Amino acid sequence: MEKHNLILSGLGRSFGSTRAVDGVSLDIGPGEFVGIIGRSGAGKSTLLRLVNRLIDPTEGRIAFGGQDVTSLRGRALRDWRRECAMIFQQFNLIDRLDVLTNVLVGRLAAHGFASSMAMRFTDAERALAIRALHQQRGRHHCAR
Repeated sequence: MEKHNLILSGLGRSFGSTRAVDGVSLDIGPGEFVGIIGRSGAGKSTLLRLVNRLIDPTEGRIAFGGQDVTSLRGRALRDWRRECAMIFQQFNLIDRLDVLTNVLVGRLAAHGFASSMAMRFTDAERALAIRALHQQRGRHHCAR
């Protein structure tokens, strides 16, 4: 897979008169690890949501591999969100769904509207989710 920089240019987000993120510019190279630290309410989660495009910036640009991520819409935006792979601090599990279906929910971005609404998954996707669960279980036992 080709490696690209993630470039944030003057990225900002306001909620009314509150500036949650103010003019962030970063150039993160392939393989670099970046930590975002700050006090509660400093805008860390908002910045991550901007990069994932769960919320839109009020100013600035996000670019990856020469593509303007801030202009993505529809399927291209869903593909970006899937590839960006944000992991939330909370598990955000859906209580009424079984474990396997909760794991499979991450695949919905690869489905069309009808199959995602019906939560129809292929046998291959189910097998992939089961392997991931077994792999996680093995890591959990090794950590003890």
